[in-house]
Amino acid sequence: MNTKSEKENVYSRRSFLKAGSLGALGLAAMSYLPGGLQNTVLAHGGTSASSTHDQSTPLTNGKNSSKMSHGYDPMKFLTNFDYGKITTLPNGQTQREYQIVAEDKEIEVAPGVFYPAWTYNGSVPGPTIRCTEGDHLKIYFVNKSSHPHTIHFHGIHPGKMDGVFEIVAPGQSFTYEFDAAPFGMHVYHCHAMPLKKHIEKGLYGTFIIDPKKPRSKAKEMVMVMNGFDTNFDGENEFYTVNGVANYHADHPIKVKVGEPLRIYLSNMTEFDLINSFHLHGDVFRYYPTGTNLEQFELTDTIIQCQGQRGILEWEFKFPGRFMFHAHQSEFAELGWMGIFDVVE
Repeated sequence: MNTKSEKENVYSRRSFLKAGSLGALGLAAMSYLPGGLQNTVLAHGGTSASSTHDQSTPLTNGKNSSKMSHGYDPMKFLTNFDYGKITTLPNGQTQREYQIVAEDKEIEVAPGVFYPAWTYNGSVPGPTIRCTEGDHLKIYFVNKSSHPHTIHFHGIHPGKMDGVFEIVAPGQSFTYEFDAAPFGMHVYHCHAMPLKKHIEKGLYGTFIIDPKKPRSKAKEMVMVMNGFDTNFDGENEFYTVNGVANYHADHPIKVKVGEPLRIYLSNMTEFDLINSFHLHGDVFRYYPTGTNLEQFELTDTIIQCQGQRGILEWEFKFPGRFMFHAHQSEFAELGWMGIFDVVE
């Protein structure tokens, strides 16, 4: 848990970014910005956090590595899909079985900034569950947390599997069982009260149901937009994709010119009404919820309310380094920033 001084530093950072200033009290903020972004701030009159830093490299100095203390590798999480344990039922139907455990865990959401999260399988977001429309799903849920929890899956299922009234007490378990429908991109999250607290603390993830005829081949990635209230004032001090501030700014995603790309994007940000995604240097085809294979919008920016999701598809036309980030400037300055490194 953050100390009092850590909480005050984070709050000051938010206050100064809101005011558009990075003066003496804003120096701590600079240590969270990747080197390239810090140079931009300096070019507009900001002051370096430390004269010993090389401005051509990230100020995190390696702290924002592939593994801090999240307990998982954010780069691997980007492309990791849990297809479950697969068996075939007597009627020929495919059955997939998953294990999800709720547990309290302290995670590092930015270099040196720790947060007492509530997690599914030890990470925020939880695992990306993936299946095909019509599969029979069995999700074994165990609550090892100190609070009552559930899992509510978006999509079609019986009322007794809705994860609202079937509250799972600490030390107890429950099995969710239903057929996957409809195809598209969905989310799951805890639905225990107070709902706002259970989502803000980190109990959510992505639930993908593929169509029976697979989508075209592409490099596929999962991105969950979220925020963290690290000083517990009811407002977010950090915004991220997949739980780590500025991770993909410090560790760009490498892709190739002309390579088909697909992002499964969702918004699980609490305390803010919307979040957004903006792509530099190209445009993407946006399929809201992914439940229609034909209808899409061609754009470079979309907004999502909490629980909203969609699929982005495109191919970069030119090589280079291209940003992607929230198109709310404050969110981008507070950690929701990444880079695609596009090569020939």
